Amino acid sequence: MSGALFPSGWSLETVRQSHPRRLFDCGERAVNDWLRTKALQHQSKRLSATKVLMNADGGIAGFYTLATGQIDFGDLPPAIARALPRRGLPVAVLAWLGVHTTYQGRNLGTQLLAHALRDCHDAGQTFAFVAVIIDCLNDRARSFYRRWDFEQLPGHPYRLFLDARTLAAMMVPRD
Repeated sequence: MSGALFPSGWSLETVRQSHPRRLFDCGERAVNDWLRTKALQHQSKRLSATKVLMNADGGIAGFYTLATGQIDFGDLPPAIARALPRRGLPVAVLAWLGVHTTYQGRNLGTQLLAHALRDCHDAGQTFAFVAVIIDCLNDRARSFYRRWDFEQLPGHPYRLFLDARTLAAMMVPRD
């Protein structure tokens, strides 16, 4: 997965109070609510970090939120868990990702995912983790992430993971 190339004049920025979050609509109420009412709050409390993709007109075309978390080694597939300590293990969490309805179907979700995974990989060079975890809201989201090598956690049909080794193999070195 290579780095994301957004349209000319667009920028990826850390979410701020001045961003027009209330105008964002991706068609999923929970995702909209997160960006509109909780993203900035959680970021100020250092619980997560949200980046918004700003279009050339100053509107939010999409966003993603990353956080850290833990997963019990027993929740991982045996092939991964067998070599790990029997305790809570560090994970990166892709908590939210949304694309405004105006821009859906234009590959922005894939580009935002590529950027989010690059951020996870880069952070993993300093703060190690065993996987990136995603909790999908629905079948459509689950299908999207499955195309990018995310696998289902045993017994959790909407919780997917991408192990850190697979993530590292996806990364194309920066120029």
